[in-house]
Amino acid sequence: MTQASSGHVYLTLKDQHAQINGIIWRSDVENLKFEIKNGMEVECRGNLDVYPQRGTYQIIIRRIRPKGVGALELAFRQLHARLLAEGLFDPAHKKSLPAIPRHVAVVTSPTGAAIRDFLQVLTRRWSNIHVTIVPTKVQGPGAAAEIAAAIRVCNRKVDFFDVIVVTRGGGSVEDLWSFNEEPVVRAIYESAIPVISGVGHEIDVTLTDLVADVRALTPSEAAERLVPNYRDIVDMLDATKHRMARTILARIQNAHQQLATLATRTVMTQPLERIRQSAIELDFLENAMNRAARQKIAKSDQELAAMTARMNAISPLAVLARGYSLTTDAEGKLLLNAESVKPGDRITTRLANGLVRSTINEAATERQ
Repeated sequence: MTQASSGHVYLTLKDQHAQINGIIWRSDVENLKFEIKNGMEVECRGNLDVYPQRGTYQIIIRRIRPKGVGALELAFRQLHARLLAEGLFDPAHKKSLPAIPRHVAVVTSPTGAAIRDFLQVLTRRWSNIHVTIVPTKVQGPGAAAEIAAAIRVCNRKVDFFDVIVVTRGGGSVEDLWSFNEEPVVRAIYESAIPVISGVGHEIDVTLTDLVADVRALTPSEAAERLVPNYRDIVDMLDATKHRMARTILARIQNAHQQLATLATRTVMTQPLERIRQSAIELDFLENAMNRAARQKIAKSDQELAAMTARMNAISPLAVLARGYSLTTDAEGKLLLNAESVKPGDRITTRLANGLVRSTINEAATERQ
């Protein structure tokens, strides 16, 4: 099989017994839903033609489909496998929906049953929400391009819309095929705004469902997945209010009980009694401190007297008082022998009651 630069596909059809060349013109190739591969078993319908230059027969193929499986099913499998390998269906890429969106863009047909079901459920559950319908075709030629373009237009106002809902009602595989087209799948994958897919009925699964951040089984369920039930929120708030009231009332009652218990204590019934007891304890501590202080002072006086006696016993002044004296030279050094001075030196003698300054006339060493 070969696809020329012109877009035409040239291939050979063969079985166990024979083979024949075939051509699919570009206009027919563009309408194929699946990718033709070598070795594929197919069923073809077309016109027999002769190639004059070689004098050979060939088939001008107008319709071709896989044998044993529908063309759309094969196309679905091929595109799913390729996009899966690229990671377009990876859960890690999916974004969370806001708890309560303020503005929603709905990409769908404005005249279909899907938008009526969606709006009916949405307004019943949560009326305080803005909805912008972005009208598109939802089936037939050009529908996929319109849906992809609408999603990209919404993403130009990423701060305006909180969620994009892509939806339509049920139908045949052919009716829903626009939501299996690669441009739509890639537009949802590239969307910076979270996307909910609510296409067809519960049994219908499209590639849009797989790539979207949230899949809803029907348009009505898309509205249910989008906003909470107002009545449920009110009931929850009421339950929370009653629970808080019970909690506060229980705390007030507990505080009253604690206050009643405190009111029976002596400190509350006889507040001056505690002061009198504290005054008695203070007087007792004061007397004890005074006794301890006097005992400490007396003991210190005794220790000081004993120390004074010991100091007086070894004091040089006490020795001088017994008739001894101390003699120093002019520099104040104590003289221990006569050899330390010579005639003319000045000396000082300390007595018990004063000093005597003298000049040496003679210094002699006493002989034993």
